[in-house]
Amino acid sequence: MAEVAAAGGAGPDVNTTGNPTEMAMAYLQDENTDGDIPDINLGELDLTTDEFILDEVDIHIQANLEDDLVKEALKTGVDLRQYSKQVESELQRIEQASIKDYIKESQNIALLHNQITACDSILERMEGMLSGFQCDLSSISSEIQTLQQQSVSMNVRLKNRQAVRSHLSQLVDELVVPGAMISTILDSPVTEQGFLEQLHELNNKINFAKELSFRETLACSDIQDIVDRLKLKAVSKIREFILQKIYSFRKPMTNYQIPQNTLLKYRFFYQFLLANERTVAKEIRDEYVDTMSKIYYSYFKSYSGRLLKVQYEEVADKDDLMGVEDTAKKGFFSKPSLKSRNTIFTVGQRGAILSPAELEGPILVPHTAQRGDSRYPYETLFRSQHYALLDNGCREFLFLSDFFMVTGNSALDLFNSIMGKTLSMFLKSMSTYVSDCYDSIAVFLCIHIILRFRAITVKRTIPALDKYWEAVLELLWPRFELILEMNIHSIRNTDPQKLGVLDTRPHYITRRYAEFSSAIVSINQTFTNEKTHTLLGQLQVEVENFVLKMAAEFPSRRDQLIFLINNYDMMLSVLMERAADDSKEVEGFQQLLLARTQEFIEEILSPPFGGMIAFVKEAEALMEKGQLDRLKNDEARITQLIRGFSSSWKQSVEAMSQDVMRSFTNFKNGTSIIQGALTQLIQYYHGFHKVLNQPSFRSLAVRSELINLHHLMVEVKKHKPNF
Repeated sequence: MAEVAAAGGAGPDVNTTGNPTEMAMAYLQDENTDGDIPDINLGELDLTTDEFILDEVDIHIQANLEDDLVKEALKTGVDLRQYSKQVESELQRIEQASIKDYIKESQNIALLHNQITACDSILERMEGMLSGFQCDLSSISSEIQTLQQQSVSMNVRLKNRQAVRSHLSQLVDELVVPGAMISTILDSPVTEQGFLEQLHELNNKINFAKELSFRETLACSDIQDIVDRLKLKAVSKIREFILQKIYSFRKPMTNYQIPQNTLLKYRFFYQFLLANERTVAKEIRDEYVDTMSKIYYSYFKSYSGRLLKVQYEEVADKDDLMGVEDTAKKGFFSKPSLKSRNTIFTVGQRGAILSPAELEGPILVPHTAQRGDSRYPYETLFRSQHYALLDNGCREFLFLSDFFMVTGNSALDLFNSIMGKTLSMFLKSMSTYVSDCYDSIAVFLCIHIILRFRAITVKRTIPALDKYWEAVLELLWPRFELILEMNIHSIRNTDPQKLGVLDTRPHYITRRYAEFSSAIVSINQTFTNEKTHTLLGQLQVEVENFVLKMAAEFPSRRDQLIFLINNYDMMLSVLMERAADDSKEVEGFQQLLLARTQEFIEEILSPPFGGMIAFVKEAEALMEKGQLDRLKNDEARITQLIRGFSSSWKQSVEAMSQDVMRSFTNFKNGTSIIQGALTQLIQYYHGFHKVLNQPSFRSLAVRSELINLHHLMVEVKKHKPNF
């Protein structure tokens, strides 16, 4: 410390202009030398600062004052200078003790130093080893990358070789002709399964050889010769087999469907020919077309001829019209041999042919029918003939499409080349029949048979016969319309005076119309045709006019009404058996019958009760005008009406009932008329009561003789006929 003071005293000798930091460092070094104080690293302490940041000093002072020891010292009033010296001396003591500890442990420290030095050498050697390992690993990594690249390259070469191998093996397999194939094609029958399998293989090799020839593959020439010879042999055997089957069709009594099924089993034969030898395929196709065309033509020509032998011998002619009088053709309707003769205007059981069971039932066998002496109407023969055509035509079209591999127009052309001659024969014979046919029901049934057969072919998706169906309908529709127009003209031109004795019962012409109209309407319900409805409407108008003309021939209105009601009722009854209740024909005759029935009821009530009815109508008309007093002086008339009704109404009702039941052929219709007449009578008598209850007639003494209305109703019910 003295040295320090001396140094401080020698201040004038010191260069005070030096750096303060250097001066501080020199002082500390001197202190370190004298007092063995270790070097203190002051770092970059800057003691040259001339200005202090007072704010920061205040902050530090404030922070120190917050210290617990400082607070405690301030509280106890300790002398800080003394306390500071005490602390300093304590620190020096501790420092000296620490130095002694270090000196005491100097050997351990030296040993630790040696150990650390040894560890450093060991770590240095390990570092060298690890560096060597790192170099080795880097070289190994480069070798691995090289191996990986070689592996990828080898994998690519392997895949390429495998791809080439697969193509080459396929090529070789396709090029090689096995001995089994050669022996099978040369020696085995074509019907064996092995021949068919080897034929498929041969076809594949032929196609493959063609493909290689386009690529100009040299290997193709090695097998071309043997493949061509096998192809020629296979074509020869297949041609012989198929032609043999086609020729078997020509044998009498042969069921050609059996060889057809056999050909379908070997349909690949024709496919092979079509692909490899078109001339032979065309030969087989032409031979088949020629053979089957002749077979179908011969079969259907013979079958149609035999069918005509079992047709009804008597058929309708131009005189069998609806308006022709019954005496014009003797025995037309009265001929006793109805067993073997078809009716003209009634459908009877003929309509059953349109039922699914009969429409698609077995065809007629003519020789069986001849042995049984059976006869059939034309539509039955027509159905059998055309169902055979439908069945054979559909089967043939399917066979052609399947075996010859044709579709669309090609299939239709091939079908027409086979069936065209047969269809033309059908149309020609039908045209001959239709030109001289006057059986409208037969023609109409044939039309609906064709419509149903056409629907069947549409359901089966067989378009082969569509044009034929249209051609047949173009023949039948005009003929049916012509016959219907002839019947319309015949009724229009009928002279009532030439029809024999007048009769109030239903006329045979109206019965013909009723039967005919009900037949046509019932048949036409499934496949409606507006032209048919129009012609039936015209026919109905002519029949209504005819009935009115016939009724005009009767001298009395009563007989006219009876005739009209009987005919309307008969026509309505026949129509309702077959036609729908809401058809135009039924509704029209219902209105006519109702109108004429009401008029007839007024007519039959008039003789016995006409006076009362006239009085009621007159009184009701005056009541509406408020002039009922004009009848007040008719007391004698009213008395006569009351007493006359009371004395004779029962007898009059009984006589009226009997007369009505005798006048009408339909018991149910007569009963309905009687009930309507009695109901009308009660209504008139009720009106009579109502008039006499008016003030103008209440003073009449004869009112007491009026029959009680309820009593009258009870008595009237006794006269209603029961059925």
